[in-house]
Parts: sequence; structure tokens; C-alpha cells
Amino acid sequence: MSQTPPRVRFRVFLLTTCFALTGSVASLTVSAGSLISYAIAENKALATLPLFLSLLGTMSAGIPASLLMRRVGRRNGFLVGTGIGTTGAFSGAYAILIGSFPLFCVSTYMIGLLIGFNHLYRFTVVEIAGPEFKAKAISLVMAGGIVGGLIGPTLAMQGKDWVANAPFAGGYLAVTGLFAVVAGILAFLDLPRPTTEEQHGVRRPLAELIVQPNLVLAVVSAALGYAVMALVMTATPLAMTHREYLFSDTALVIQWHIVGMFLPSFVTGSLIQRFGATRMMMMGVTLNLICIALNLHGETWWHFWAALILLGTGWNFMFISGTTLLTETYRPAEKALIQGINDFLVFGTAALASLLAGVLLNNVGWRGINWSALPILAIVVVTLLWYRLRQRSATPEALTPAAGSGD
Repeated sequence: MSQTPPRVRFRVFLLTTCFALTGSVASLTVSAGSLISYAIAENKALATLPLFLSLLGTMSAGIPASLLMRRVGRRNGFLVGTGIGTTGAFSGAYAILIGSFPLFCVSTYMIGLLIGFNHLYRFTVVEIAGPEFKAKAISLVMAGGIVGGLIGPTLAMQGKDWVANAPFAGGYLAVTGLFAVVAGILAFLDLPRPTTEEQHGVRRPLAELIVQPNLVLAVVSAALGYAVMALVMTATPLAMTHREYLFSDTALVIQWHIVGMFLPSFVTGSLIQRFGATRMMMMGVTLNLICIALNLHGETWWHFWAALILLGTGWNFMFISGTTLLTETYRPAEKALIQGINDFLVFGTAALASLLAGVLLNNVGWRGINWSALPILAIVVVTLLWYRLRQRSATPEALTPAAGSGD
């Protein structure tokens, strides 16, 4: 983005900051959510239910958030999401204080709604940076997740005992202060308003949109890459706890996992431009396979640490490549709908995987969870092969992106 105007780079930086600070509540919940649930839930098999509800909230927000922003604009939409998340964080702290598992579930669902809004920052920067820099712009915003990924587990560790008899409640109270900073930035940030073409332009039938090969591959890569990550990541804190690792050991693994998720973002955009989205998707699958092999090989702290870094990096390649490819599938008037459907499917799949993580861990164990990820990755490989065959047999006209695509 070196050729973009300084004003544009500054706006991208501010959006990255908002994404990072808001995302801290997600890494906080990943680090401590299942442990909180295990402590206050009567049925221990439901320990990963709040993480499932968080992802369910993210899924639920996808289409409504996109359509809301088409009507009221990006800035107002993000402010609505921040308000919902603030309410969820306060509710989460109170739920821990009174030991209410149902209320904690509600709070994580609300936090999930916020994360659903938060993920739309990756599309917003494309509108600011322009189509020629879309891969790099998306990558830079996703790189902001490093900060959020470090803040969340840190608040979990440092704030564990801030509130008497309410472990981890202090972390949820602390993130509300970060949300106030986000709201302050958004209040003065100039973001693109919905255009007449976006609100009233011609849209193709949904049946025609959803069968585009680019769209199918984009959703499969992002959704199933997220599913594998949610499955393994959600089970990791519980698996380490069952092996009597300290919470500080578990939190450090999760921190490095989140670094693996977002640190590659500084170069992922350039790698996509150089090698193409499909090759980067395949690289993501390969890293996930190595992660599974490590988890099956041993259960030392170093095995968990290395495997979770690879898991995060594999997700990064698959998710950003899918997002980049998705921007080639819609016209301006179709943007909100396609972005919403994509996030609904991506986070719905991840939510299902996180729910299954607790059930599988109780029934087939840590090794069984890792074996179950292999068929999911196989579907991605088959879809990639199908896409390549379609490309080779397609006419040049069929390979041309839709008019007005790329945002």
C-alpha cells in the first residue's frame, strides 16, 4: 500500500486498531470461556457451549449486520455492534460473579454478535483502499488481530483475581474500556457511505450468485478452515487442563496460536498476489495436516504450542485467500447480501465445530478430535481440484469477474 495516499493509510490503520481492540474479547473468551463454563456449569459436557454460542452469534450477525450497514453506513453499523458487545461483556462479568451459566451463555452470544460486526472491517478496508490493494488491505486489518490476540489472554491471566470470588470477571470488565476507545475512534472516523448503486442497483438472482465457482471455493476454504481451527482450538484448553497443565501454560499456547493466526497477515496479501489464492489455500491445508500430525505424535507443552501455531497460520492462509476470492463474486448492489451469506456460512460452520469439540472430547478424546479434522480438510482439497478443473475447461469469458466485482 506504499502508493496509496497517507490519508487512506491512516484510515486503514484506524480500522485495524478498531478490529484489534474489539477482537480482544474473542481471544479472552477462547482462553477462559471453557474454563469458566466448566467451573459454573452443572453438566461439564456443556463446557464448550458458550464458545459455540459465541460463534453462533457471529454467524447470526452476518446477514443482518451487512444489510444494516447498507442502510445506515459502516460507521453507524459498527457503533451498534460495539454497543451490543459492551452489554455482553458486562453481562459476562456479572454472570461469573453470581455463578449463572445460562446468563454467561447469553453474554457470549452477545459477544459473538459483536464479533460478527467486527469481521466486516475486512470488507470495509477494501472500499477505502481500492481493488488493486484489496489483498494487502484485508491482510493488514487481519494483522491487527495479533494485538487483540495478545490482549485477551493477558487480561484473562492478569484479571483472573481482580474481582473476589469471580475468576476472570475482571477481564470482561476491562474490555468494556477498550470498547469505549473503539466507539471514540468510530465517532470521528470518515467511512464510505452506501452509494445509490449499492442500495438500488441491479442484482442477479440468488440462485445464479451462489453457484459461482469462485464463491463456492471462497466459502468452502474460509468455512472449513475455520471449522478445523474451531474444533482443535476449542478443545485445546480442556485437553491441557485434563493433563494438569497450569492455566498460564494454556494461556501461553493460546496466545501463540493467535499470533499464528494473525502475524502472517503482514505477508499473506503479497503471497496471494504472487502465488494466487488457490495455492495459498492448499498451503493452509498442508499446515493444518502438519498440526494434526503433531497433536497425534505427542502431548507435551511443545507439541501443543507448535501445533496451535501451525493451526493458526493454516487458518490465516485459508481465510484470507477465501475472503480475497469472495470480493470477485459480486457487484456493488450484491455486496451486502453476499458478504452476509458468506459470514453466515463461515461462522455457522465454525459454531457447529466448536459445539462438537466438547462432545467429541468427552467421547473420543483428544486424538479422536484430531482424526475427525481430516475428512473436513479432504473436502477442501476436493473442492480445490474441482475448481482447477472448472478453470481449465471454462471459456475466457467465464473466467472474467462480474462487472463491478472486487468491491
